[in-house]
Amino acid sequence: MTLKALAFDTGGTILDWHGGISRAFAKAGARRGLVADWHTITNEYRRRSLRRMVGQVNPEFDFDDVHRETLDDVVKDFRLDAFTAEDRDAIWHAWYALEAWPDFPDVLGRLRQRFIVVSLTLLTTSLVISVSRRNDLQWDAIISCQMTGHHKPHPEAYQKAAQWLALDPEEILMVACHNFDLNAARACGYRSAFVRRPAEWGPEQPPDPVPNPAHDFIVDSFPELAGKLGV
Repeated sequence: MTLKALAFDTGGTILDWHGGISRAFAKAGARRGLVADWHTITNEYRRRSLRRMVGQVNPEFDFDDVHRETLDDVVKDFRLDAFTAEDRDAIWHAWYALEAWPDFPDVLGRLRQRFIVVSLTLLTTSLVISVSRRNDLQWDAIISCQMTGHHKPHPEAYQKAAQWLALDPEEILMVACHNFDLNAARACGYRSAFVRRPAEWGPEQPPDPVPNPAHDFIVDSFPELAGKLGV
């Protein structure tokens, strides 16, 4: 069946969350005279946040809530009590100002000339709007799991996206740097593309760096993926 749409994981595949959030931690630390391993703290913050959000069904909270509440826990556990409410707000708002990986924005425009392109993400709708405007990312649609109530890798997240796009799942290519997301999409009938993001977790190796060989495409960059798709 002909490929008609690309659905992009957004948090780590498109956005450099580690770079943006670790810099926000470091800036807050510098204001308060604190020295710490900001890379490790940032990654623990991310791990805890994902554990609370992944797979949720109709939660009474969203990912923005999780980022805020988990930040308070991390500040406490790493003894960063010198951080003020203003410091914590600055770190939390850094999610809304993340930079895209540099290989993506130009390629997105090329892909959009041939395919429907959507963000299919755990992140909140408002966050994706903010970072998309900041990075000039032009989507045909943003499909946040906040909208469906079923958070990836729950099957209904992928099924609902296909329904809303009025496409068969096999007409959609899920694009991500994480096997858990791609494997779940494949189980729902999607095709899959693994884009390596070795720097996603900063100096630390990503927890899921080896792609499932069953993926339809395995690439090192978005220009490479565009080439394989004939764009």
